[in-house]
Amino acid sequence: MKPAWDQLAAEYADSKTAGVYDVDCTSDGKPLCGTHGVRGFPTIKYGDPSNLEDYKGGRDLKSLQAFAAENLKPMCSPANIDLCDADKKAQLEGFMAMSDADLDAKIKEKKDEGDKLEETFTTEVKALQAKYEQLQKDKEEGIKAVKESGLGLMQAVAAHQKKVKSEL
Repeated sequence: MKPAWDQLAAEYADSKTAGVYDVDCTSDGKPLCGTHGVRGFPTIKYGDPSNLEDYKGGRDLKSLQAFAAENLKPMCSPANIDLCDADKKAQLEGFMAMSDADLDAKIKEKKDEGDKLEETFTTEVKALQAKYEQLQKDKEEGIKAVKESGLGLMQAVAAHQKKVKSEL
């Protein structure tokens, strides 16, 4: 993916409205990556720098170019309110009318909701993993018990008896 990413970055190097950048989350970029919830590598984020979203598309150059052409442009935001539809514009205006304290509280509330969803997901995945491991163990023990109950010998007897009957 790195060569495709580097080529895309070169294509946007002189853009006045969009950029394609690398951030090393293991060194100087660690705080930025933490702020934007980067947990795995490579992770691609896009959008307004204060509200980055996860990219879930293809990782080849053609896919990246198609996505960039459609999405790396000025978008609805406080700085580009004229690009917003009526609903988003009204929502933005409502947020801009809030006091700093109220806006901070609302942001915290929404982040807490996201954190709770992430926590629930993680807990449930652990429970599923434990259930999977128990089912795997049960299956292996069951198959072992079936084999130890004489299945192999039964199959050998059946094959032997077919052979004897066919020879008669």
